[in-house]
Amino acid sequence: MCGRFSLWLSLSDLQEAWPDFIFPQEMSPRYNIAPTQPVAVVPNTGDHQVAFFRWGLIPFWAKEADVGNTLFNARAETVANKPAFSAAFKQRRCLVLADGFYEWRAEADGKTKTPMYIRMASGQPFAFAGLWETWGPQESLTHSCTIITTRPNALVAPIHDRMPVILPPEAYAQWLNPATPPFALNTLLKPYPAEPMTAYAVSRLVNSPMNDTPDCIAPAV
Repeated sequence: MCGRFSLWLSLSDLQEAWPDFIFPQEMSPRYNIAPTQPVAVVPNTGDHQVAFFRWGLIPFWAKEADVGNTLFNARAETVANKPAFSAAFKQRRCLVLADGFYEWRAEADGKTKTPMYIRMASGQPFAFAGLWETWGPQESLTHSCTIITTRPNALVAPIHDRMPVILPPEAYAQWLNPATPPFALNTLLKPYPAEPMTAYAVSRLVNSPMNDTPDCIAPAV
């Protein structure tokens, strides 16, 4: 699963990495983004506008918004068929912007879990494959999203048995094109290569979403 991630790079760095995206005038650095919080996404609406959607997808047919609290991840293996995600997978795909994510490594004692921060060794930001939905009455629509996960690569495998799908830039257009048929997307839902990535242990501060400071991404002493 992917239950925490970050997007703390400066607006100028993000714009340099993604010159085609239209960013808002201000973006606050986020070091410990948790489900139900706003996340930066590029939905497939054709304008490459960066927007903020609630993390935790609320299906259009849901009776209560709380349904989305547990739908912050969608498994690549079942996303095309699971009722909560299938409609969005066909029509409403997005990029979820990030510069790192967290997973918890189980230690040998069977009791302790160490938070690990995983990012590109270059420090460059990247984009998760996501889905989005709208929910509620027209006058107060809620925009929400989920992150698709897949099996881990060689770097993540010793830490966790899942990782988010990270899309290479050359796949963005195919992912965001509403005309792309779902069967053509399956080849994109795979582990990102391990070689460009790095991982290190961080403080247990990240265990609480109340903590959202640079200390969350600092290497553990």
